[in-house]
Amino acid sequence: MADLRTAAYGALLLRLSLGTMWISHALLKLIVFTVPGFAGFLQSLGMPGFLAGPVIAAELIGGVLILTGFYGRYVSILLIPVMLGAMSAHIGNGWVFSAPNGGWEYPLFLMMASLAHGLIGDGALALRSHPLPVLGRLATN
Repeated sequence: MADLRTAAYGALLLRLSLGTMWISHALLKLIVFTVPGFAGFLQSLGMPGFLAGPVIAAELIGGVLILTGFYGRYVSILLIPVMLGAMSAHIGNGWVFSAPNGGWEYPLFLMMASLAHGLIGDGALALRSHPLPVLGRLATN
């Protein structure tokens, strides 16, 4: 059972941490790897290089929306496929993201934290939060 006195603040901490991680993940690609460098990495995996810009934008904008709590729980769910793609790119590299070409545990953690955020909600101090309709119906049945 959740402690209803503190649950909203726990969700807030999850949301702030998750939004920050999505933003930093995007900025790593943008500033360190650069858009052309990330596009080349995608192409080396057999993926279209033109996805680099949209992926970076989704991570950056999504991270800001999560951080601010502007329908953040929905954004977290929508970003899960981005991390599925990242995990498929890194799954063969083994454990530990600092391994050559990165491991799979970081993308998996971001996916699971995003799923948890989607299920739990935005918590305290969200700009525009909204309950998931399906979960609301389940809770009342």
